[in-house]
Amino acid sequence: MLRLLGVAVLLNLLLLVPLWLRFEAISTRWVALEALLIVALMVLLPAGRLGRLGWLRPLLTLTVLVAVLAGLGDVATHLAFGRPLNLYLDVPLLRSVFHLLEGNLGTLAAWAVSLTALLMIGLGGWALNRGLRVGHQQSSGATVTLVAALLLVASTALMAAQWHHQRWLPIARAPAMDTLRFQGHQLVETRRAHRDFSARMSASPTQAAALPGLAGRDVLLVFVESYGESSVFDPRFAEVTLPRLEAMDERLQEAGLSVATGMLDAPIRGGQSWLAHASTLSGLHIDNSLWYRLMLASGRPTLVDDFRATGHRTLTVMPAITLAWPEGEAYGFDEIHAAADIDYAGPALNWVTMPDQFTLHHFEQRIRRPAEEPLFAQIALISSHAPWTPILPVLDDWDTIGDGSIFHRWEGAGIPPDELWQDLERVRDHYALSVDYSLEVSARWAADYLGDEALLILLGDHQAAPLIIGEEAGYGVPVHVISGDAALLEPFLARDFVPGMLPGSSKPTAGLDALRAWLYEDFGE
Repeated sequence: MLRLLGVAVLLNLLLLVPLWLRFEAISTRWVALEALLIVALMVLLPAGRLGRLGWLRPLLTLTVLVAVLAGLGDVATHLAFGRPLNLYLDVPLLRSVFHLLEGNLGTLAAWAVSLTALLMIGLGGWALNRGLRVGHQQSSGATVTLVAALLLVASTALMAAQWHHQRWLPIARAPAMDTLRFQGHQLVETRRAHRDFSARMSASPTQAAALPGLAGRDVLLVFVESYGESSVFDPRFAEVTLPRLEAMDERLQEAGLSVATGMLDAPIRGGQSWLAHASTLSGLHIDNSLWYRLMLASGRPTLVDDFRATGHRTLTVMPAITLAWPEGEAYGFDEIHAAADIDYAGPALNWVTMPDQFTLHHFEQRIRRPAEEPLFAQIALISSHAPWTPILPVLDDWDTIGDGSIFHRWEGAGIPPDELWQDLERVRDHYALSVDYSLEVSARWAADYLGDEALLILLGDHQAAPLIIGEEAGYGVPVHVISGDAALLEPFLARDFVPGMLPGSSKPTAGLDALRAWLYEDFGE
């Protein structure tokens, strides 16, 4: 009897842990109805009967295990991206999670963590299956059988009520049923969204459109990792960012550059920067991997094609890309400068393959300066990517950067990620400082090298993870349009952008996908 009770308690805890983690409220959720149902079945089914139904116990074990893992995945997805888990879309992201671990902890540690997680899942499934078998083998008297029968009826009735969105017992939940039902609903909705997105792509332009208003000018689209509205409007980060933006404003004005700033909505938060890049380039709102793949496979034109039609050489500088990147080829860039294509002799700085100052220096000296044609370049700055350590100083003399060997002096510097991430407040401080570094580097580079004719669009790719900025934070990212030709800024000012580096409002006026249409309207034929 005690063993049976122990199985019930442990199964109840296992099913409720994801709920407690997600909603941080243990007191209102004490009973997992599935635990009562399963234990009642173990009592009521005779051992011989269960032997003939040998598939039942493994099926129950697998169902519970899948539901618990999906629940824990939902917690992690909310903390990282501020949205629920979608198994149909998010399972492929496990590869990206591994590479993030590899960048922060090293290859051996990443494999150790991954294998440990798999081992724990396997042991958990084995222990759960054994617990159900041991619980079933316990002899039960008439009283226990009667209690089990009542529990079976009550749990079934309560679960049926919850299926119809009624809660007759406030402290009870059916977490496994809710989780699996929600994922099934997600699957149906995702397939419907698949069809809707395909229809939207069919209605989008099928040919590239030249932008003669930008012909002959370098147009540079520079994304700053994790630079979102919270950096500017959340007091925890604004005390660092606002002085930097004011200093940037002054520096750029002294260099003869004009600035207009607005706020646009990114399609995502916390990660998956490529979805923000895709939305900006394609003019389509792309907030998941399925739509991303569909867009690339469709062959629909993007800004890459538009600028090629305008006479630009198109390229992308992606220092975070360390593996094969067929997506870059699908975009049709004339040149792809991934990490292996950039001659960097310095060290990797945890996840960051090279600091932003080197990325911009390399672009200016090795790519832009020798170019004989106007460039359209997408550049991803990554120093403000988690784990936000170490924080580098900005070098005053760009000529000392060379091949990046100078950055060896910061190899192993700063607080190690595993130590830093034990204190979330300290993590938030480092996040603000890393954004500050990326912004300062961008301002110095623009002031020194942008020139009179180029157009620079400096923008965030997405907000940081809700774990850092809070779940209530929005999706807005600052967009700074910078040029020595003030006339290029007039169309943006007419779209509620404001002069200078400081956004006029925290309310986004549109999404990043609007940029392509704006360029058509303002600079196209």
